[in-house]
Amino acid sequence: MILRLDELALDLPKPKNPSANDASAVQELLGGKFGEMSTLMNYTFQSFNFRGRDRLRPFYSLTAAIAAEEYSHIEAVSYAINLLLTGVSKRGTDPVPGPLAGAADARISDHFIASGQAALPIDAMGRPWSGDNVFSSGNLRLDLLHNFFLECGARANKMRVYEMVTDPCARTMVGYLLVRGGLHVYAYALALEKLTGVDVKKLMPIPTLSNNAFPEAKAFMKHGLHRELYTFSPNAYMEAGVIWNGKHPEDGSELEVIQGAKKGVPYPILEEEPQLNSPGEDNFDPEMFSDIAKKLGLSKDLNSYRPK
Repeated sequence: MILRLDELALDLPKPKNPSANDASAVQELLGGKFGEMSTLMNYTFQSFNFRGRDRLRPFYSLTAAIAAEEYSHIEAVSYAINLLLTGVSKRGTDPVPGPLAGAADARISDHFIASGQAALPIDAMGRPWSGDNVFSSGNLRLDLLHNFFLECGARANKMRVYEMVTDPCARTMVGYLLVRGGLHVYAYALALEKLTGVDVKKLMPIPTLSNNAFPEAKAFMKHGLHRELYTFSPNAYMEAGVIWNGKHPEDGSELEVIQGAKKGVPYPILEEEPQLNSPGEDNFDPEMFSDIAKKLGLSKDLNSYRPK
């Protein structure tokens, strides 16, 4: 159902100032009420539950394509959190000096206790994400209206997190989400307009601040990411183009539906954190797989399969 690519949607710079509390703020964009887990699961269940999808195929295709993209957004936010957490505790294998002592002052200590100093499905205060955040009424107008509201709420939170966290890693990620999330806002506005005749896009942007105000978002717009809707499928969902067409309201550029996914970049390498016993496999020898790799026609150096 989901085609997974071994790459990240955007190039995240290494944090200049890793911070557990900055990572906590970014958690809101992952597991908060308006976070990427909520957008993913709302659109996913709406697409699974879509009745009359043959007659209303363009609306189904739009929802399904955006749902698939949200997987990549969860991944991007998680990597930003992980990078902000990398190196904030003292590395080493000796537990006696208390290498995690500083974690006691972190807003979300679960980053150190319940994970390997990495992202969790929680909000900025450590509350777990809940399926209560999923809205799938079965009524197309109501679901589309909810999705428009959900994306606007997500946009507001992204702006606030941007103002809280100044590290380039976090701001690059937020800039990317502002552009792609802004596209989703506009897509649901167009869907409502096609369905009802109401010009919902007159409400935009919500909040009333253009993406041009954010340098990182502006950089992604230069590459057309505010106008390109990807199907995230090799052979389906192009019917979304019945809705996603015309001119973009900000710069008048032509809207475009693209079959497949945007080309990504290699994942950031997350360094090991021995003080958390993560990953905790010091005796692993990659050579143990060399014979099996040879039989499979793979290189002995399995790392050579990382995308370039």
